Amino acid sequence: MSDPTHDFDRDIARIQSIEQVPLILDVCARTTGMRFVAIARVTEDRWITCASRDDLAFGLGPGDELEVQTTICNEIRAGGTLVTIDDVSRDADFHDHAVPAQYGFKSYISVPIVRADGAFFGTLCAIDADPREVSSEATVGTFRLFADLVARELDSLEELERSRLALLDERKTAELREQFIAIVGHDLRNPIASLSSGLRMMGRSDLDETTETLRQEMQHSVQRMNGIVHNLMDFARGRLGGGIEAEIDPDADLGAAIETVAAEMEAVDGFSVVRKLDLRRQVPCDPQRIGQLVSNLLSNAAVHGRPQEPVTVEADTERDRLRIAVSNMGEPIPEALLPTLFEPFHRAADTTNRAGVGLGLYIASEIARAHGGTLTAQSTDEITTFIFTMPLPSGAEAP
Repeated sequence: MSDPTHDFDRDIARIQSIEQVPLILDVCARTTGMRFVAIARVTEDRWITCASRDDLAFGLGPGDELEVQTTICNEIRAGGTLVTIDDVSRDADFHDHAVPAQYGFKSYISVPIVRADGAFFGTLCAIDADPREVSSEATVGTFRLFADLVARELDSLEELERSRLALLDERKTAELREQFIAIVGHDLRNPIASLSSGLRMMGRSDLDETTETLRQEMQHSVQRMNGIVHNLMDFARGRLGGGIEAEIDPDADLGAAIETVAAEMEAVDGFSVVRKLDLRRQVPCDPQRIGQLVSNLLSNAAVHGRPQEPVTVEADTERDRLRIAVSNMGEPIPEALLPTLFEPFHRAADTTNRAGVGLGLYIASEIARAHGGTLTAQSTDEITTFIFTMPLPSGAEAP
């Protein structure tokens, strides 16, 4: 028996959605003189019209059915071969067949529609009350061509539907993941803040050298955790809320913001940051966000750079644009990885045991975008540089 859960309405809808079907039916009718042409879905126990051209007043339109056992299409489904009848009264196989007499046709052609996986879908068929020459090579070739075309279109529609459902599932999974990240990030902020506050209070006490060293290491870890949580929260806000927002301050002291970040990174992470700041213009920006961008780039440089080598941060305002570059010595980034560096959760193969979730560069690129700028990467055998640029309004140099 056929699958009782089969969606025949979907089959009809798919045939109806194929824009070539009306033309196929029209050509079949005009070239043969057959006054009823149809595409039928045929299963073990059902024969359903999916599309038809009825100039014979046969009375079958989309969704209408015949008893499958009273159709020649059922025999075609079982045997898998086409059938042509020019004139029932002269046909050796069908002159005494019950079906032509039941439906009153004299001529008949039916060609199987077979999917790419070999599954039998149905038939492209035609009947007429008068004898017609439908067994010619040209007519059979035309019907076969159209039946194959319908089968290919059905395959394409099914593949498109699978892709659409997969995309919807992927989007739903991504949305749930991002909501989870937002919830986790939110719930972690208070415990981290409490830990940080407690460690600062401990720092005001007289601690022995061993305890103070341990306190500083704990403070370092808490600050790392805080950075990760901030990145998670920014990621969730950006993906669920339409992007990271920048609160532009026309009087921002960008030099001070970069200097503060660099000093904090040196104090907490213990690596040297060489500053080359030449900000001769006022830079309207969100200094906190630009500081976060620089912090993420410095952290990335510290992770991937050559140990004991300083990281360099440059900033200048030449030619009506701000340029900030963070460089580190070390192994080059493989060229194949460059296009994916700024995707969320991207992590290099050599960082699986290091802190972070792979959002730092993504957040930095989103901050750049929020300022109308771009973030790019360049990598050679000796040095890797991340460059943030953003346009500036025409204006005078800073005093």
